[in-house]
Amino acid sequence: MTQDFHQLVETAFRAIALKAGAVIMEVYGRPDFEARTKSDSSPVTEADEAADALIRAELAEVFPDLPVVTEELTESHRIQATRFIIVDPLDGTKEFVQRRGDFTVNIALVENGVPVRGVVYAPARARLFYTRADGSSVEEAGPFGADPGARTAIRVSQPDNAALLV
Repeated sequence: MTQDFHQLVETAFRAIALKAGAVIMEVYGRPDFEARTKSDSSPVTEADEAADALIRAELAEVFPDLPVVTEELTESHRIQATRFIIVDPLDGTKEFVQRRGDFTVNIALVENGVPVRGVVYAPARARLFYTRADGSSVEEAGPFGADPGARTAIRVSQPDNAALLV
């Protein structure tokens, strides 16, 4: 993959996640909204469906040749591809329904079964994490606009397994 492609992924995923977060927060801010139960007994709301529709439309415009697998569109779960985009438009619907604020928009590029780029946006917490075009991961400080704000590098910590020795 070219650097240009990964730059496009970074820019597009960030912008799309922010738009989806705005749609979700519009529903979240209402005094009441409906939650239904899906066939797997998990909840789904208007926010899930609206964010999913927005994300799929935006991704289709920017990445017309990449398949999209999304939680809310079960027929997409049968897609067989070595490179695809996977989406959970509102991860934490139970927390959303309970108004706990602990929910996220998740979008990732998967290559050969491995997520290589992605974004996680927690709109109620104003926290945005994503993978840069160079492969590094960052948390961006809000407020979030068209242009990225200050970024702080993040990484997975390495566990100290010395304490596990017997």
